[in-house]
Amino acid sequence: MAWTWLHRFGSPPHFYRLAARLAPWFGWPALLLIAAGLFWGLVIAPPDALQSDAFRIIYVHVPCAWLSLLSYTAMAVAAGVGLIWRIKVAHAVAAAIAPTGMMFTAVALVTGMLWGEPTWGTWWAWDPRLVFELVLLFFFLGYAALRSAIDDLDRADRASALLAVVGVVNVPLVHYSVVFWHSLHQGSTVLRAGGPAMPASMLWPLLLAALGVTCYFVAVTLLRARGEVLRRERSGAWLAQVAGN
Repeated sequence: MAWTWLHRFGSPPHFYRLAARLAPWFGWPALLLIAAGLFWGLVIAPPDALQSDAFRIIYVHVPCAWLSLLSYTAMAVAAGVGLIWRIKVAHAVAAAIAPTGMMFTAVALVTGMLWGEPTWGTWWAWDPRLVFELVLLFFFLGYAALRSAIDDLDRADRASALLAVVGVVNVPLVHYSVVFWHSLHQGSTVLRAGGPAMPASMLWPLLLAALGVTCYFVAVTLLRARGEVLRRERSGAWLAQVAGN
C-alpha cells in the first residue's frame, strides 16, 4: 500500500493535478488563520508583565522559527526520498521548499534580533540557538547555490539532496540547544512537560498564527512544486493533454 502511494506520488501528471486541487484548501485557511492570529496577538492580547508590548513580536518570530525547522526537515525528507528511490517529483518538492524555508529562517533571525535588543540589550549574541539557526540558513543557501551551480539536473538533484540530508542533523541542535547548553534564549513556553507557560489569552493567537503559516507553507510548496514539475517535464506528452483540458 505504501509503495503504491509512493509510486502515484512520483507520477508527474498525478502530482501536478493533485497539487492544483490541494493548494487552495491550504491557501485560504492560511490567510484567515494568520490574519486572526496576528490581530488577536498584536491588538487584543494583554501586554506581558515584564516585556510589556515588546513581547508581541513573538507572534511573528515563533511561527517563523517553527517553520524554519519544519521546512528544512520536509526538504531533507523529500530530498532523501528522491535520492534513495530516484523519484524526480520528490527532488522537485525539495527544490520548491528551499526558497520558502530560506525566507522563514531569515525572518526568524531578523525578528529574533529585533526582540533581543530590548530584552538582552544587544542585537546579536553568540547564543547556541542563534548560531545553529544561522547555520540552518547557511544550509538552505548552500542547497540553493549547489543546485544552481550544476548544469546537469540529475547531478544537481543528487548533490543537493546529499547536502540536505546531511544538514538535517542541525535541526535537533536548533531545537534542543537551550537544553544542551547554557543559553540566553528562553526555553520552550509551549511544548513543555508541565504544559504551556503562557496564559490562554496569549497562547491561542500564537497557535493560530503557527497553524496559519504552516498552511501557507504547504500551499506555497504545492504551487512551487507544480512549477518545478512543469519546468522539468516541459517536453512531456502528458502536458499537451493537461493543456487541452
